[in-house]
This record gives sequence, structure tokens and C-alpha cells, in this order.
Amino acid sequence: MNPSIPSNYGETLKALQHRIRQARTRAILSANSALVMLYWEIGRTILERQTREGWGAKIVDRLARDLRRSFPDMQGLSPRNLQSMRAFAQEVRDPLIVKQLVSQLPWGHVVRLIQHIKEPATREWYMRQSLSQGWSRRILELQMLGNAHARQGKAITNFESAMELSESRRAAEVFKDPYVFDFLGNTDLNRERQVEQALVDHIQRFMLELGSGFAFVGRQIPLRVAEEDFYLDLLFYHLKLRRFVVVELKAVPFEPAFAGQINLYLSAVDDQLRHPDDEPSIGLLLCRSKHQVLVEYALRDLNKPIGVAGWEATLAKVLPESLAGSLPTVEELEAELGAGEGD
Repeated sequence: MNPSIPSNYGETLKALQHRIRQARTRAILSANSALVMLYWEIGRTILERQTREGWGAKIVDRLARDLRRSFPDMQGLSPRNLQSMRAFAQEVRDPLIVKQLVSQLPWGHVVRLIQHIKEPATREWYMRQSLSQGWSRRILELQMLGNAHARQGKAITNFESAMELSESRRAAEVFKDPYVFDFLGNTDLNRERQVEQALVDHIQRFMLELGSGFAFVGRQIPLRVAEEDFYLDLLFYHLKLRRFVVVELKAVPFEPAFAGQINLYLSAVDDQLRHPDDEPSIGLLLCRSKHQVLVEYALRDLNKPIGVAGWEATLAKVLPESLAGSLPTVEELEAELGAGEGD
């Protein structure tokens, strides 16, 4: 045997070969969860040997060659992927979390999460969001690059005073601040109707940024109040909250009058569009900027639930410049969304 190979290398190789054979004989090996669990076990073995016996990169390369020789029809046994398995085992040490949560994700998701998110609670947030919202790997990357976890639930609202406590917490978690519409292209950001049209033109990306549960009802929805005609910018229905969501888009900083305007719209929607089984509608004001104290004062005594958030046309304010080039293009994302999930 090559003297540079540890004395117990053969024993370790045989043990891993046996483990792989056992796993492959089970009908559930083709299931993603079994494969991810297997990868974690391989990674844990490599980590233990490196920690206790000082295995280096050359040993891992040799291990990859021997495992591929034993299982030539099995993908995922490259040296690079073995290193990813090791990183996986190092970052996620609790087997229960691996079994109950991580193993439900495709391996490509796991690798990206291990590479980009080092804080366990944040990584778990992205895992749960990926599962609940069905994010593809490309969409997960976009959400991580866009710092989605830090924006979720950050809109300024009056929900606590305008809604039941249990409902106010659920609703508050639905809205972000700021929203990032990085697909507007050459749209004139000072013209609300142009921005509004661009959002509808890129409705898949818009809905992705809004989050799960939103159903698009329409644009410029007419309302008749006291012999006057009013038009809602954008109207959605939230399937989980069981409410209409009136979205008003502003290309200027927040003004107190905006709160009164959307409060009127909410009253009209509840009278004219709301079904008896629906919960009272919610308003979302999207402004180019806002002063927190001014917003809080404007919302304080209104009895309709309203949230106020900023919107950006670029990730520049939520993403380091060094990462901007890592973003997929609008065309790539919309093509993937149109094609459906496919990892």
C-alpha cells in the first residue's frame, strides 16, 4: 500500500462502500431525503477523519476516485462534491435537523445555503421558505442575494391596533421593507403609471417579490364613491389571510394624505367587493422613501389595517456591490418561472 495513505484508509473505504451499497439497495434511495442523508453521513465521516487523523485534500481526492470506481453509475462522488458533503456535516451537526428539514431540500439548495449563509437561524429561515414557497435553486439564490430574510416583516403598519392580535402578527410577516423591483429596466421611475405597467408586464417577478399567497386580481380597478370614480392601482387577494390587499404605488416619498386615500379605498373595497366570508381588506402603500415617525403618526388613529414600505428599482441598497454581478438576468428568471420547478 502507498505509504502516504493512512493505515486505516482501507478499512474506512470498505465501511463507506458498505454504507453506500446498503443505501442503494433500499427502494427509497432514489428519494431526495435518503440521498441528502447519505451525503451528510459521508461528509461526517470525512470530517471526523480530518479532525482526528489529519486527512488532507489528497486523501479526499483518492477517496473520490475509489468510490467512483466502486459505483461508476452514481453521480455526486467527485472530490468537489465530497468537500461539499464535508462542509455540510461541519455546518449542520444535528442529525434531527438534517432528517426533518434539510433532507427535504434538493442537494443543490443545500450546497448554496452552506456556501452563502453561515448563521444557522438565517439558514433555517431560507430552508423553510424554500420548502413552503417551492423556490427553485435559482430563485433561492436570488432571495439570498436580495437579503430577503432581513426585509421580511419590516413594513411599518398599524396592524396591532386595527386587527386582532393573532391576525396582526400573521399579516405583518407577509409584508417586506423595502420591496426590490430590479426588473424595471428603462422604466421612468418618476412616472407611477409606467412603473405600475412594468410591474404587471413582469407579473411573475412581481409576485415572487410579494411572496407566497398573493393572487393578482387586477390593475386600475374602478370604484364608485359618492358619484366620483376612483381607481385602485393594484388589487390582490391573499389566499392565506383571506383578504383583499389594495396596493397603491407612489413614485414620491410618503405623504400623510396617502394614508387617508388608501383608507378610503379600503372602505370602498370592503363595501363593494368583499365577500361576507372574507376578512377586512388590508392596504399596502409603496413609496420611494418614508420617515418612520411621520408614517406612524399618519397611521396611528386609522381603523383600517395599512402597511407602508419603500420600494427600490435595484438591489444596490440591500446588496453589496461585489455581489451584484452574481444575479441572474430577468430573462433567465422569467424563463425558469415559466418552465416551472426543475432541479
